[in-house]
Amino acid sequence: MNPVDMIATATAESFSRAIRTIAGDGVCDSIIAIFVPPLVTQAEDVAREIRAAAGDLGDVTLAAVFMNRGGAPAAGEDGAQVPFFAFPEDAARAVAHVAGYGSWRARPAGVVIEPDGIRGDEAAAIIAESLQSGGGWLGPEETFGLLECYGLPVVQTRFAKDADEAAAAAEELGGPVALKAVADELVHKTDAGGVRLGVDGPDEARVAAREMQQALARAGHTLERLIVQPMADPGVELLIGVVHDTNFGPVIACGAGGTSAELLKDVAVRITPLTDVDAREMLTSLRTYPLLDGYRGAPVCDKAAVEDALIRLSALVQAHPEIAELDANPLLASHSGALIVDARIRVAPST
Repeated sequence: MNPVDMIATATAESFSRAIRTIAGDGVCDSIIAIFVPPLVTQAEDVAREIRAAAGDLGDVTLAAVFMNRGGAPAAGEDGAQVPFFAFPEDAARAVAHVAGYGSWRARPAGVVIEPDGIRGDEAAAIIAESLQSGGGWLGPEETFGLLECYGLPVVQTRFAKDADEAAAAAEELGGPVALKAVADELVHKTDAGGVRLGVDGPDEARVAAREMQQALARAGHTLERLIVQPMADPGVELLIGVVHDTNFGPVIACGAGGTSAELLKDVAVRITPLTDVDAREMLTSLRTYPLLDGYRGAPVCDKAAVEDALIRLSALVQAHPEIAELDANPLLASHSGALIVDARIRVAPST
C-alpha cells in the first residue's frame, strides 16, 4: 500500500477517507500525506480534513507535505495538530527519527554493573599526587597504574631510562618485545620513529633503543625513557576513551583503533554510567564489528572482555571526575581476551 495515488481529482474529503482507511486496516505504522495542488482542491480544505482524520488514527503516526506555493496552511482550532513539511524528504527524515527514538525507548534499559577488584583509594592517590603538581598528562607509569586500579587489562610493562636498561628489560621479559619511546609532547609515536615491534633479545633491543633515540632527535624530541612490553597476540585494534562534555559529563567512546583510527572514524559514544546493554550496543553498532565476530574465518574475539573493559572504564571516570581525557589506543581484542597496549590520561581539577 505504498504509495496510494490520490489522483488529480481527489477532494479534501478523499484525503481524510484515505488516511482513515489505511490506518484502520492495520497495515502501516506511519502515513505521510502529500498534497500537490491540482486545479480545484484547496490546500486549506485538505489541511482541515487531514487534521480531522488525525484524531482517529490510534498509534499510527501522521505527517503531511504541502508542495503548494503558499506552503502549509496555518494551524487551525479544528482537529488534531499535524506536522506539515514542504518536501517529502523532510517528512520522511522526521518520521525516521521518531521511529528511531521509539525503538530506543522500547529497548531494555540494561543494568549498571559494579566491577569487582577495584582499588579506588589507590586510584584517588595517583590522581591527587598529579593534581598537586599542576595536573596535565600523566606519565606512563601513573597511566598504567591508574588503569590497573580498576582492573582494566593492561599489558605487562617495564620502563627503562636508556638502551642498556631496555636490553635488560627485554631479557627479563623473554621473547620478542615492543619498544616505545616516552618524550614530552610526543603523541603519535609511530610517526616519529618512536615504536619498534618484534624486537628479539637484549642485543637487538639495545640497538633499537639507540636508533629510536636518534630518530626522535631528528624529529625534534628528546627521549626521556623507554617502555618495554612483550609482544601481544595478534588481534583487532580498538580504541576506548573518554572526554568530558559540558552538559553530559563523561562521554565514553569505543571504535576502530590503531594508526587508522582517525582515517576510519568508526566510533560509538555513550554517556556514563554505562549499562551492560550500552557496552554491547557500542560494539555491535561499529561498521568494523564483523572483524570481532570471525570475519572471513578469523577467530571470534572475546567480545565480553571488551565489554568488561568499557564497564570498568565507565566506573573509573564516574568515580574520578578529575580524569578530563583518556585515550586507550590500541586495545587489542583477540580470541583470548582484550589487552591495552598504549594509553594516555589527562587529569584536571573537577568542575
